[in-house]
Amino acid sequence: MTLSELLPSLAHATHFGLDHRLWPSTTHRDDLGQLCVGGVPLTEVADEFRTPAYVLDEDDIRGRMRRYRTALPGISVVYAGKSLLTTTVARWVEAEGLGLDVCSGGELATALAAGVDPARIVMHGNAKTCDELRDAAHLGVGKVVLDCPLEIAFLAGQVRGRQSVLLRVIPDIDIGGHPAVATGTLDQKFGLPLGGDAIFEAAHLVLDQPALHLSGLHCHIGSQVADPGLYGLAVTRMIAAMAEIRTRLSVTLTELNIGGGHAVPYTTGDTELDVDQFGAAIESALRTACTAASFPRPALVIEPGRAISARAGVTVYRVVAVKSQPNGRTFVAVDGGMSDNPRVSLYGAKYTVTLANRHTPTPDKVVTVVGRHCEAGDVIARDVLLPADIHAGDLLAVACTGAYHHSMASSYNMVGRPPLIAVANGRCQQLIRRETVADLLSRDCGRSWPAPSLAPVSRGPGDAWRALVDGE
Repeated sequence: MTLSELLPSLAHATHFGLDHRLWPSTTHRDDLGQLCVGGVPLTEVADEFRTPAYVLDEDDIRGRMRRYRTALPGISVVYAGKSLLTTTVARWVEAEGLGLDVCSGGELATALAAGVDPARIVMHGNAKTCDELRDAAHLGVGKVVLDCPLEIAFLAGQVRGRQSVLLRVIPDIDIGGHPAVATGTLDQKFGLPLGGDAIFEAAHLVLDQPALHLSGLHCHIGSQVADPGLYGLAVTRMIAAMAEIRTRLSVTLTELNIGGGHAVPYTTGDTELDVDQFGAAIESALRTACTAASFPRPALVIEPGRAISARAGVTVYRVVAVKSQPNGRTFVAVDGGMSDNPRVSLYGAKYTVTLANRHTPTPDKVVTVVGRHCEAGDVIARDVLLPADIHAGDLLAVACTGAYHHSMASSYNMVGRPPLIAVANGRCQQLIRRETVADLLSRDCGRSWPAPSLAPVSRGPGDAWRALVDGE
């Protein structure tokens, strides 16, 4: 008989506060109150890999890839790698039958290092360099999304064979919310506007290049979009544009890529995009728009990223200090912060936090979880409920950190980026190791002392700096 069976109230308490819409699908608490993901207590992750650490539930992320494929038959699903990409994640993407969207030379190199078929890759970016366009063309990337007329000329001068391309179009749809995530309006940097002649002139330029094949159009209306009707509106406007290109330029485009941006919940009560409703909305809009314009149904492509990776990820922190100020606010300081999660300071993002290492009967109190960096804005979660007896040494877990955390992390204050640990079936796999001070200093061309790798094996008191640099 387990401890939670002997004490039913404890069993209830160990599950209290976990909204399973926010956490990886395998998340649960064991009899000691330890939060477990993928069958692994997060205390074990912290002991083996130290903190802070990103933890990724392999079953969850792969399950969400499969969910998209089964819910949207006949639609090509391309994973947006900018949300979270490593060679292992890229292999999961290919194994689950998805394409892969990259938006830099580094992301492209990661995909190729994983063995991803270049034909399954879509290359994005609003300011792709000549080198990136050359590499994409020479490596046989399946599609290149062109953002401006100059990219057309750059790419045409680099291709060896015939390169399939899409034109990125601004559908002029305002999703509301923070301006930083509204990519479908005219007052931003991506794509060519609907209305006027810009897209028709760009399409004409592509058609004049024998080495380029204009497959279709691409758009992205923004991030954290919960209303499927907005995607239906995008489809309607894009089909109208494709029909106008046919009328003006006598070419019928065969592909429509409507991007991603599907909303996921970060805190209890947040809305999310329902994949089934999304599929119904775009199918209805596509059927109606194609009928109205007498336009043949194009192949439809979507690019979810956050919706696949976000909830599969958890970040584990160690509490360093607890400080109650005279105004009554209690700050819980942890060993990470804005270097591993910049979204709070960038977007005002909100997160769900829980105690991860023990059960406690102590009532909750309102606290603000802050980071270790020398910035007043280094906050992880404001005004959240944590046990009143929270203390230094405790572990905290932050939900929904699989997207735009590892990929946006920095080394601010010379703090190395955390490791990324995949968990599944009770086992851990390190996907990305922790960035050490030695890694950071290796780029500093002005250092005057020997490289850390030359440090002697045995150290005396005077060699403490070498141990620090080695990350020991």
